[in-house]
Amino acid sequence: MIDLDALAALRAVATAGTVSSAADALGFTPSAVSQQIKRLERQTGVPLLERVGRGVMLTDHGRYLVDEGERLLADIEHVQAGLRRRAGTVAGTVRLAAFSTAMRGLVGPRARGLREAHPDLTLALTEREPWDTVDLVASGQSDIGIVHTWGDVPIEIPDHVVATTVAHDVADVIVHRDHPLAGRASVTPRDLVDEGWIATPEGSICRQWLGRMYDGTGRRPRIAHVAMEFDSHLALARAGLGIALVPRLGRAALGGDLSAVAVRDPEPTREIIALHRRSMAPSPAIAAVLESLRSV
Repeated sequence: MIDLDALAALRAVATAGTVSSAADALGFTPSAVSQQIKRLERQTGVPLLERVGRGVMLTDHGRYLVDEGERLLADIEHVQAGLRRRAGTVAGTVRLAAFSTAMRGLVGPRARGLREAHPDLTLALTEREPWDTVDLVASGQSDIGIVHTWGDVPIEIPDHVVATTVAHDVADVIVHRDHPLAGRASVTPRDLVDEGWIATPEGSICRQWLGRMYDGTGRRPRIAHVAMEFDSHLALARAGLGIALVPRLGRAALGGDLSAVAVRDPEPTREIIALHRRSMAPSPAIAAVLESLRSV
């Protein structure tokens, strides 16, 4: 008989790439994950992992077991969710992954109300980038993921994952109060072609959108400074080191040193999306969390 917990551990290794990363995602020690996979190897009689340098990779047997086992794990998950629905209870632990501003501006403000409305429901929260969140939900390592997509910058979501729009967010150009643009009601990208930007790293969704925003100007944004967190963008703008495009969701107070200027043509708007596996759809706990997020 195949141990389902061990199968889930093997799937986590396949997704995370290492035993230690899989252990972090599952909340176990690396030793415990290794023991689960060794038990699975004894049960199946075939090697499932092979060492490559300092890491590991799945053997052909291991890949086959993960691919075929996905259906089994999804069926079990669907049965468990159906039992919860029949019982009519909102209970258990919901593992939720979200990007940083959603954690501050969306999840945090709803967490207390969820706990008060459903005392038997526990949230286990993890802050992750959108692409990582999609993988965590798709592979069963998170139950709900919150991601964002800007305009026509796509994010790929697997067929077995359900996407629900829970909010829309707008970004403003943040400038120092002494900046010439500080008194403007709005600006367009053509007004910003000579500005130095404080931006997120290359390859991030927000950085991609900043580049798309300049389409039609014949220029690319001039990146003066790079920082991952929007709070850092505000600090650098406050020091007069550049301008920044910062979403309103989860944004810290600007204070007297900074001004927010609206952007037009195009308006920087992002869609906030909650993800869950289709097999979890019957779960009252998933439904309760989604309803709370949609109510913001």
